[in-house]
Amino acid sequence: MKKLVVQIPCYNEEDTLAATLSALPRHVAGFDCVEWLVVDDGSTDRTAEIARSFGVDHIVRLEQNQGLARAFMAGLEASLKAGADVVVNTDADNQYDAKCITALVAPILRGEASMVIGARPIGDIEDFSLVKKWLQRLGSAVVRLASGTNVPDAPSGFRAIHREAALKLCVFSSYTYTLETIIQAGRKNIALASIPVAVNRVERPSRLVKSVPSYLKRSTLTILRIFILYKPLRFFVALGTLFLVPGVALGGRFVWIYLAGDGAGHIQSLILASILIVTAVIVYVAGVLSDLIAANRVLLEEIRARQLRASIAEAARIAETGK
Repeated sequence: MKKLVVQIPCYNEEDTLAATLSALPRHVAGFDCVEWLVVDDGSTDRTAEIARSFGVDHIVRLEQNQGLARAFMAGLEASLKAGADVVVNTDADNQYDAKCITALVAPILRGEASMVIGARPIGDIEDFSLVKKWLQRLGSAVVRLASGTNVPDAPSGFRAIHREAALKLCVFSSYTYTLETIIQAGRKNIALASIPVAVNRVERPSRLVKSVPSYLKRSTLTILRIFILYKPLRFFVALGTLFLVPGVALGGRFVWIYLAGDGAGHIQSLILASILIVTAVIVYVAGVLSDLIAANRVLLEEIRARQLRASIAEAARIAETGK
């Protein structure tokens, strides 16, 4: 039996969750079973009560607010343990048109992709300011560069993920999962696809974009941190070169002047050149150590995936036998 689980991370969504759940399908072509899962990320309102009243199949309760990224991962693991073959993630603010779920999962059913990102019509969304539209496009361009993928709307949370791809994902950021999962997919050779999706008018302001400066700062730090995590050697080599080039230039200049017989008055250049070159060497060493740590993290991610597979198998066995 092929199962689709639609998961919704929620934090105090009592005003919008009902509309979101009302639009979700109970039948999707290509699947024998469609279940809903709500992640209640430490809500203090009636989010869980509303989810139960709409017959949500699984409610994952986090005692304290953990942030969107961790709520997403908690839902992903719970969906896999519930037997999901494909997981569709959508937002609780009813931003994404649920009618597009059939199109979203189609590339996975055809075997063309393991992760599908719904691309919003950014230029046509009236709720987005010109600055936010520009930042969305800029963020997507940076993620494409860092991941080696071609996803036009990287911040989109409307996405379908095959079970095997979900097992490989492990988000470190506590701010958002959208950018990091795409970079991970590119690094781990997970087949990615993107399709255009429709959106609804959002009645409440974004929880992630509290202000343009805040969004820009946090997104920049997230991308930078992800880049250091997944491509540490390249990052530190580039950083070290910024110190090495002027250091070598200053050192060469001092040697030239010294050979010309006028080196006594330029000892400051020699000192500065030495500091820059030593700094570059230290940064290069940090890059090598970080690359070794990254290799160890890959092994830990593989161990986590195997443990999760074992947990899923055990959950399936209990569901079948009732013991």
